[in-house]
Amino acid sequence: MKITFRLNGKTETVQAAPTRSLLDWLREERGLTGTKEGCNEGDCGACTVMVSDAEGRAQALNACILFLPQLEGKSVRTVEGLEGPDGALHPVQQALIDHHGSQCGFCTPGFAMSMATAHLNGQTDFNDRLAGNLCRCTGYAPIVKAAESAASAPVPDWIREGPAPRPEGHSPDAGAEAEVALPTSSDALATWYAAHPDATLVAGATDVGLWVTKGLRELPEMAFLTGCTDLAQITETDTEIRIGAMVTMSDLRPVMARHHPSLAELLRRFASAQVRAAATVGGNIANGSPIGDTPPALIALGANLHLRHGDSRRTIPLEEFFIAYGKQDRAPGEFVEAVSIPRQPDNLHCYKLSKRFDQDISALCGCFNIACEDGRVRNARIAFGGMAATPKRARHVEAALLGQEWTPQTVDRAAHAFTHDFSPISDMRASADYRLETAANMLRRCLAETQGTATNVLEVRP
Repeated sequence: MKITFRLNGKTETVQAAPTRSLLDWLREERGLTGTKEGCNEGDCGACTVMVSDAEGRAQALNACILFLPQLEGKSVRTVEGLEGPDGALHPVQQALIDHHGSQCGFCTPGFAMSMATAHLNGQTDFNDRLAGNLCRCTGYAPIVKAAESAASAPVPDWIREGPAPRPEGHSPDAGAEAEVALPTSSDALATWYAAHPDATLVAGATDVGLWVTKGLRELPEMAFLTGCTDLAQITETDTEIRIGAMVTMSDLRPVMARHHPSLAELLRRFASAQVRAAATVGGNIANGSPIGDTPPALIALGANLHLRHGDSRRTIPLEEFFIAYGKQDRAPGEFVEAVSIPRQPDNLHCYKLSKRFDQDISALCGCFNIACEDGRVRNARIAFGGMAATPKRARHVEAALLGQEWTPQTVDRAAHAFTHDFSPISDMRASADYRLETAANMLRRCLAETQGTATNVLEVRP
């Protein structure tokens, strides 16, 4: 298929296989080998590039799991394009030199691209911005110092880019007969997907990308949803917050920070900045993973899922979407259109347990939405990931809490009910006994937090 985008300031029109990654194309077709292949699964950040959309909004993304069709109409900048036309170094490049932020140099281009994107966007939360870039030589202190040093420097004029101009007559959309489509609206998607019900829908490709790079899967029918901007909207009303399926984790986080800060903090730990900028809410739900981070929180909030097939739509409680491992309540040709959260007072507490704090998969994730009145539990919705074959509510625990005093004694009694709700497995992340014990401790932590006890595991106090 034919794709048009801008690369380091120059327009490219490429005839490419739909599953060709940007990383492979840069290195093999353009000789731009500064972008490195490390893990080839979006974990190490060695392949980080800067991608700007039609509005000029820049994001750091992993080129290894970014398919070329996802770049239609966008602008890409690699480490070779960081310097100015006259050879002047970008401020972050000079800062890396000044602060000795590079040794072997393999990871340095990815760090430079993450730093340059943060510099362009005025982002100074460097521990978060750089959590998706791994270094095993220099250590992070001089790299973070370089980022801090460059933060006050002006953004170079050559870094700001607009959308790629499209050749006359070029349209990324495709008719219902095409095997690969780039729909530009949810209506176009609905028509195409109804005609190709066995096709793969690609949103951010943070999951599907690994099907190709690690699983070596052939995907004969695909639709890339990047152009469906109507699915990337968040609408707030007096009764609900409606989140389109193409809303990314990075765009969802500031909205949740206003309404449910604990969910926003959970999203901060969702993979890395590069992955959060690509991963979508709809994709995190539709893939049905039992350890996806957003479903437990959304289920605890009583979210509804909005599905579409052609011109038909239906709405179901999100918890009913997950039937069994690898099986969801979704008909062929039906796709996730949005998820909506009822407006409510914030009583949500989310806890993620993983071997690493940053950029790791949950061993378990527990979300507690507990409302009390006059010292008694008036309402309780508790949901977990990593405790069953699907994201699942702890209904026995909820029942043991309802109407009871919100006290340590009540919580200790209710904690015994976790064995009635879950029969977790033992795997490389945690044993079954550990998961059950930790789930009970998360409930105790929720009680402690609601009663004003500091429980932040990152704070060290004498």
